[in-house]
Amino acid sequence: MALAGIRVIELAGLAPAPFCGMILADFGASVIRVDRTKAAMALDTQARGKRSVALNLKTPEGVGILKKLCVQSDVVLEPYRKGVMEKLGLGPEKLLKENPGLIYARLTGYGQSGPYATAAGHDINYLAMSGLLSRLGRHGDKPYSPLNLVADFAGGGLTCAFGIVLALLERTRSGQGQVIDASMVEGAAYVGSFIWKSRAIGMWERGRGQNMLDSGAPFYDTYRTADGKHVAVGAIEPQFYLQLLRGLGLDATDLPPQMSPDGWPELRRVFEGCFATKTQAEWSQIFDGTDACVTPVLSFDQVSSHPHNKERGSFVRDPGEEESPRPAPVLSRTPADPCLDRDPRIGQHTREVLEEYGFKSHDVERLLAAGAIEHNVPEAKL
Repeated sequence: MALAGIRVIELAGLAPAPFCGMILADFGASVIRVDRTKAAMALDTQARGKRSVALNLKTPEGVGILKKLCVQSDVVLEPYRKGVMEKLGLGPEKLLKENPGLIYARLTGYGQSGPYATAAGHDINYLAMSGLLSRLGRHGDKPYSPLNLVADFAGGGLTCAFGIVLALLERTRSGQGQVIDASMVEGAAYVGSFIWKSRAIGMWERGRGQNMLDSGAPFYDTYRTADGKHVAVGAIEPQFYLQLLRGLGLDATDLPPQMSPDGWPELRRVFEGCFATKTQAEWSQIFDGTDACVTPVLSFDQVSSHPHNKERGSFVRDPGEEESPRPAPVLSRTPADPCLDRDPRIGQHTREVLEEYGFKSHDVERLLAAGAIEHNVPEAKL
């Protein structure tokens, strides 16, 4: 796999950092998640392919172990607020002195500088600060956050993984590591570059929810079908729009002009009435094989059985029958090969990893007895 041989130390966190670690693991990196001892349960639901080491970072021994793991690895993925690692004596300046080739990725909401650098926040706050939240929502309604996808995962975890891969690539030329300052505010804003840069051509001159791509246009929206399900319509180009009308049994000469916003409310009423006359499956039968840009809004229960996704193997199942998306993109020579084993228990691999990093068996026993580490063996499967 593309990242085979890369060692990653991921300090346990929530959502964005675990997603970043899972991406790296899916594409072949050896990702070790560092958990705290005495934790009731792992909150990482994106632990696919990772191993877990449990350390007591309130002890000098625990901190010393973490330091040894970090300086013998290629990447450190750190999701804490600014200053936390420095208090442990494990900031990037110290670690890079011992391992000049280390990639130290710091994934935070507001970045490592500025008045908000130490402030708490969540996806909705970062999205608000990026400017994007002001553009999301229906006309006449308040801004809404589309789950926690844009800042946490697109602007956070995915952007950070991209930064790590860039730094690894650059290291092949310079031999030097570096620090990655991944801010979810800036990552979300960067993901939204199209919106920023397309303002110049008038795409967003109307208010929120009144433009072509933000639910303002009736030919770029979702519609309820006769069985209470929905279809998505994205028929922007004239040739696609004509195929949409043909499938709906409508004549363009009887309707307001497609690109006239003044006529959009009437056009929407017509489309709503049409789509309500048939089921989602019936509309799929009509539009499949056309370029009308009409697709079913698939539920999680439906998505893997759809013929297109099924043929491509776009979703995978683990031994417990839990379904999840296959890693993307697909590489022709070194594709991802996601581990489908059960997610690791906290501390499941402590002994194995420490011995791999040079600790002797008697050292591990001593650290266990001192409470500096924790090793939890999974329950036997009956």
